[in-house]
Amino acid sequence: MTLRIRGATLADVPAITALYAREVREGVASYEYDAPNEAQMEQRVSDLLGQGFPYLVAEVDDRFAGYAYAGSYRSRSGYRWTVEESVYVDTHARGHGVGVALLTELILQCESLGFRQMVAVIGEPGNGASVALHEKLGFSTVGVFTGLGRKHGRWLDTVQMQRALGQGDQTAPYGDTS
Repeated sequence: MTLRIRGATLADVPAITALYAREVREGVASYEYDAPNEAQMEQRVSDLLGQGFPYLVAEVDDRFAGYAYAGSYRSRSGYRWTVEESVYVDTHARGHGVGVALLTELILQCESLGFRQMVAVIGEPGNGASVALHEKLGFSTVGVFTGLGRKHGRWLDTVQMQRALGQGDQTAPYGDTS
């Protein structure tokens, strides 16, 4: 098995769209009800890349296996050193280290961009694989929102996890003018 992590391109949008659509339809990793079409997903990818955020794709033996990206945690200036991340792994690639490889590279790229905190918002505490992935890479659970979302006819809790990047909150970030 050959695993490769690389930057996403717009050529990856059909595979990203298909994976995300399955998650929207069948799962609770996303609380969206209607999956975006390829044009909408292309806009989302382009927006993040245009803002300088990392967007990654995993391939196993040259076959699309998943994706991960980081974006703004919140829009207010005081949050500009914090990113929220998302990782999605295709069913055929689960259990083979794809999530670890994607999230590890995402962490490294966010650190190199000067970000200081990374937040994971995990739909449903029962998503043990996602919680375990994040714990393995140094995230800690900072809270669980009960009944925060509703999907598939039931109320869903949401796990919030956090990990320091680089020096975290121990020093001021480069260029801080606050």
